[in-house]
Amino acid sequence: MRSLLYIGILFFGLSCTPEGPRLHTGDLLFQVGTDSAMEGAITAATKRDSTLNFTHVGIFLADNGTDPVLGASGNAADSVLEATSDGGVQIVPLGDFLNRAGRIAGRPGVVAMRLRDTAGITLSVKRARQYAGLPYDYSYRPDNGRFYCSELVWESYRDTCDRRIFPARPMNFRAADGTMPAFWSELFEKLGEPIPEGVPGTNPNDMARDPHLREVGRWF
Repeated sequence: MRSLLYIGILFFGLSCTPEGPRLHTGDLLFQVGTDSAMEGAITAATKRDSTLNFTHVGIFLADNGTDPVLGASGNAADSVLEATSDGGVQIVPLGDFLNRAGRIAGRPGVVAMRLRDTAGITLSVKRARQYAGLPYDYSYRPDNGRFYCSELVWESYRDTCDRRIFPARPMNFRAADGTMPAFWSELFEKLGEPIPEGVPGTNPNDMARDPHLREVGRWF
């Protein structure tokens, strides 16, 4: 009996996808950041009065998107389409996405949100998938064939009249005290480009608060 108990504990500990909400393909997964330099710079520029600070967003694909309309999370083939600085636009296992999130009470700091009107979600997900393999957008500028995380969602998610669902707003890269984080100064100096302060763009914090979305669950 004791041996069986130890085996049960072992298999529980090896689970890489903690039990979470039931999800539909196309749901957006907002990830709380950890402590990387990029996430710190995003936090400084976009955090609002909230207990949660989102630095990343991905698109959930049930059974790797084989069912474009509906699916439940927890299947081995569940995945996330995302744009990351170390992989560009890619599809990764849901467990990997959860494991990279900051922890809240020891669990993944990830919140799932769904469009209130899902009429155009199938085409939106199909559009997003066609960008897989494109590079990450370190320039944070629209229409350059590259994508950062929320830009991928912004470009892909459209209504039945082909209008973008989420608005783009003038971007801010400065911290709350008006200073420019060293990460941004150094990044754009290396790129040989001006910091795109004021250029229309998006960020996960603003997107998570958009009225087109409603929360459907979280892992913590």
